[in-house]
Amino acid sequence: QVQLVESGGGLVQTGGSLRLSCALSGRTFSSYTMGWFRQAPGKEREFVAAIKWTGGSTYYRNSVKGRFTISRDIAKNAVYLQMNSLKPEDTADYYCAAGIAATYDSGDYYYWGQGTQVTVSS
Repeated sequence: QVQLVESGGGLVQTGGSLRLSCALSGRTFSSYTMGWFRQAPGKEREFVAAIKWTGGSTYYRNSVKGRFTISRDIAKNAVYLQMNSLKPEDTADYYCAAGIAATYDSGDYYYWGQGTQVTVSS
């Protein structure tokens, strides 16, 4: 059974940092792309960042470039999202996901975690 379990969310002030983690289990992810998505209250889920498990190519939405860094630890079977210089507009539930293609479309991701909440106070 494939499982993606996020952790690391919380409350932080504007300008602060958080590191989200996603623990993976249940299959090998060598041919997968791992993504982070977020969904704010009343808004649609949106792409944040993605990384190819093999090769490590990364992709970001424009609004987080230079502030967020996605990475993976192959030995630990985990994906991370380091978030710096956080802004109130980054407040959302953050989800880890796994898919075959490196796309921005949440519909292309097959496996999802339960989400972790990030709140940035002004």
